[in-house]
Amino acid sequence: MNADPLAHLLDKLCAGDPEAAEQVFLAYEPYLRVLVRRQLPPTLRAKFDSVDVVQSVWAGLLQGLRQADWQFASTAQLRAFLVKVTRHRLIDRVRHHDATQGREQPLTGMDPEFLPPARQPRPSEVAQADDLWERMLSLCPPEHHELLRLKRQGLPLAEVAARTGLHEGSVRRILRRLARQLALEEGMPSPAASSGEVAR
Repeated sequence: MNADPLAHLLDKLCAGDPEAAEQVFLAYEPYLRVLVRRQLPPTLRAKFDSVDVVQSVWAGLLQGLRQADWQFASTAQLRAFLVKVTRHRLIDRVRHHDATQGREQPLTGMDPEFLPPARQPRPSEVAQADDLWERMLSLCPPEHHELLRLKRQGLPLAEVAARTGLHEGSVRRILRRLARQLALEEGMPSPAASSGEVAR
C-alpha cells in the first residue's frame, strides 16, 4: 500500500488534469506559504502576501505541464521542484523590491507641484461609466435616485442611510437588488450582490 496520498494524482497531474492539479495545489499550498513566510524579510511583508508567490509558482507549473510537457517521477521530485521554484520566485520578488525601495519617497511633505498628475480616465471609460449610471437610474424607482447619487459620491453606507432617512439594511437591500438586476441584464452571476461588496 502506498503511504503517499498524492501518488495516485501524479500521473493525472502530469497529463494536465485540472482537478488533479487543484487537489495537489491544495495539499502543497500551506507548506509552500510557510516556506515563503519564513524566508520573507520583515520589511517586505507589507508589500506582498506569501500567497502571491505560491500562486505564481503554480501558474508556472501548470504552464510547464501544458506547454513544456514536464514530467515528475515521484511526489518527492515534484515537492523538491516546487520548493526550488518557490525560493527562486521569492528571491526575484525581493530583488525587485530592493531595486525600487531606494527610489521610494513618502508623499507627505512633498510640494504638490512635484507630484505626478492623477491618471485621467480615457473617453471610452467615461462613456462606459455614463452608460452604466444611466442603466442604474433606469432600473431604480425615482425615490432611490438620491441614494444612488450619494453612493456614487463614495459616502459610506451609514451616511447614505442617515441622509436618505432609510435604515442601513434597506439601503443594503436596494443596492444588492440593483446589482442583481444589472447582472441579469448582462447574463452573468452577481458575486457583488452575494458578497455585499456593492453595499459597503
